[in-house]
Amino acid sequence: MDIRFLLDLALLLFTAKAFGILARGIGAPEVVGEIVAGLLVGPALLGLVQQTDFLAQMAEIGVIMLMFEAGLGTNLKELRRTGLKATLIACAGVFVPLALGTALYLGFYGAQILKGLFVGTIMSATSVSITVAALKEMGKLDGTVGTTIVSAAIIDDVIGIVVLTVVLSMSGGGGGDGMMTLLKIPLFFALALGSGVLVYRVFSWLDSRYTHTRRMPIVSLCYCFLMAWLAETWFGIADITGAYVAGVVLCNLSDAKYIERRVDISSYMVFAPLFFTGIGLKTSFAAMDLRLLAFSVCFVALSLLGKVGGCGLCARACGFRGNDTVKIGLGMMTRGEVALITAQKGLAAGLLTPEFFTPVILLILVSSIITPILLKRAYTKYPEGQ
Repeated sequence: MDIRFLLDLALLLFTAKAFGILARGIGAPEVVGEIVAGLLVGPALLGLVQQTDFLAQMAEIGVIMLMFEAGLGTNLKELRRTGLKATLIACAGVFVPLALGTALYLGFYGAQILKGLFVGTIMSATSVSITVAALKEMGKLDGTVGTTIVSAAIIDDVIGIVVLTVVLSMSGGGGGDGMMTLLKIPLFFALALGSGVLVYRVFSWLDSRYTHTRRMPIVSLCYCFLMAWLAETWFGIADITGAYVAGVVLCNLSDAKYIERRVDISSYMVFAPLFFTGIGLKTSFAAMDLRLLAFSVCFVALSLLGKVGGCGLCARACGFRGNDTVKIGLGMMTRGEVALITAQKGLAAGLLTPEFFTPVILLILVSSIITPILLKRAYTKYPEGQ
């Protein structure tokens, strides 16, 4: 058996922690240091660690656990109160970048409307996991703004799947499976709502019998992984959505905070650092030329501005005031695994060529680094509600 993965784990976890401490020392969130650590030891710079299926799977567990913790920390009253606003913000966060991305591609590469729509679809994808980690580190995850960001990002993910399915179907790459996914999305949430009531009652009974025991975190994590698997395998929705929904179902348990703390031990020590360093490992600049460089710069800039502007302005229209609108826009700015998955779908359907992964990776890298920094500055200078 090849045990090279043990050396990879040692390098990634050590550098992630070291750079996380350095980042915290200069006032930035730890996740920024962890992403930079992956960039340093990965193919982009030193090349000490290469992306492998094992590391990718460990990273996927990391993001699933992060989203489960976010669900466990959700304030259901705030979630109900911000539901409609979050939906409207999510719609703006999808369609503004979609329009900007389409226009950008047409401006650089001519009248290829489907390819332009697909580039816009990539730009519309939000990844809330990094924002969740930053908000959690600051203790702002369960506030009105934090709940709105997480809710809007989850809804954004669902809308993005619908848009992706439609574009792939228009190109002939989605086929009947694509339209079937559109039908499965409401079925997933209906199942999650219907079964969630029963699951909550079962867990409440278990919680009353085994309060503050290790059984509860273990069984809860099993439920999280099951929902993540069902969401992606049966319903075509990202596994992180299933994990978040699992957390929301259990968030009102009397032991919810205890479960969250126990899950966070494994997440913080191993899985979350592997997710964040994995972003750096995916980065490579080998295919870069001047035209692609110019496109990449515009792609990254418009992607960030489209989310901040679209979501921020919509948040203001929905009643948020002052700097809270900026925080919501910033929180929706990160891209991650959803953008990569979307890009891979486009490659398989012939709507994208491999060199376009470079601007996607750059967008993920830039947004993942600057979003936590800007969010922390925004919260430090302007506390929520001011």
